[in-house]
Amino acid sequence: MAAPIVVMGVSGSGKSTVGAALAQRIRVPFADADDFHPPANVAKMSAGHALDDDDRGPWLESIGEWLARHRDGGVMSCSALKRQYRDQLRRHCAKIEFLHLEGSVETIGRRQASRPGHFMPATLLASQFETLEPLEPDEHGVAIDVDQSIDAIIESYISTTETQAAEQEDR
Repeated sequence: MAAPIVVMGVSGSGKSTVGAALAQRIRVPFADADDFHPPANVAKMSAGHALDDDDRGPWLESIGEWLARHRDGGVMSCSALKRQYRDQLRRHCAKIEFLHLEGSVETIGRRQASRPGHFMPATLLASQFETLEPLEPDEHGVAIDVDQSIDAIIESYISTTETQAAEQEDR
């Protein structure tokens, strides 16, 4: 039984692109957390204002519900920047794997600049990095540098998780 995977990171890190490619590769459903935002959240971000925890609560609940419905396998792209957000998702589905797409502010900024028309303006990138809490040792997941091809990111993720699974079996 496969666990759902959340591809996480700041805006512009490639969550949607990597998530869709990973889901296709492992043949499971894919969803983009951006599609779960209520119109008020989209309007707030489009106006250049960062979301607060009250804005994120209901959004994370609907993402958690999707993960629970796909507990046997699915990929969700979701920023999941804080531990408390990831904990909220785990309350719906305890066996989530995280793929944290890491990168420097400069690398992510370049990527974000190439996405015209996205509702998250580049001006909010600094707030995303300030909010980001990297995965902790007790969280199931892998952090991978985004400054490489999509295929290389996916290969690295699959290789690392297969190694981790083999190590778990040996214990």
